[in-house]
Amino acid sequence: MKLQGKRALITGGSSGIGLAIAEAMLAKGATVAITGRRADVVEEAAKRLSHAGRRVHAIAADVSTDRGRETSLKLALEKLGGLDILINNAGGVRAGRLEDTTESEIRAMIEVDLVAPILLTRAALPTLRATRDGLVVNVTSGIALVAAPFYATYAGVKGGLAKFGESLRRELKGEGVHVMTVYPGATDTPMMRSSRAGPELGFTREPASAVAAAVIEGMEKDAFEVIRGGEARAKMIALNRDDPEALDKRFVDLKAALVEAVRDHSAL
Repeated sequence: MKLQGKRALITGGSSGIGLAIAEAMLAKGATVAITGRRADVVEEAAKRLSHAGRRVHAIAADVSTDRGRETSLKLALEKLGGLDILINNAGGVRAGRLEDTTESEIRAMIEVDLVAPILLTRAALPTLRATRDGLVVNVTSGIALVAAPFYATYAGVKGGLAKFGESLRRELKGEGVHVMTVYPGATDTPMMRSSRAGPELGFTREPASAVAAAVIEGMEKDAFEVIRGGEARAKMIALNRDDPEALDKRFVDLKAALVEAVRDHSAL
């Protein structure tokens, strides 16, 4: 896909990976609308992105709600004059032992990480299909490929989003809409500020700009997926497939330190 002139809606586009993707898409000549829950933060992000004649539109909306999704899509279509690309990037996390995770925290992750992108995609599909060159990008997580302890719900919903994208890609094959799934690893974003897990626990963080650059490359090449983490992640994926018990044993040695490092990891 050529991004020049494309019109994109990016949920959670006011910070982190979403903001970096918006910046990278604008550099390619796309027109962008970003959403976020806090109006002041979204407006500030739009101002930061709007330079050298770039067209950026800010939408304050919570896509985990029916009204937020309706507002996001309606305003994006009005401001952009249509829609070619939907990037489902908004997400939330609460780490820790499952029995220490509240029901409201569990439901919040399900709503924002899984239900929201499914329903927003469903609503946007007629418009995307009409372009004959539409694209849906679902930003999941490397944890959807290799699930880490103390992220049970987060891994579940991100894994669900990945399989949603895979199924939908096949459903829409030949109908003018492509679906790409992104699996970021640990990324230096506001979402990770409350986590103390570092490289010693397998959480080596990369800048959001690096993830965004890979996403842009994947979009331009019509890739099925973008997996971050390089050779180390590839080896873990293979081990998880071929000898999952060996990976279980590795995590046993890390559990005490990991549960302490992520006990306060929350961004909902």
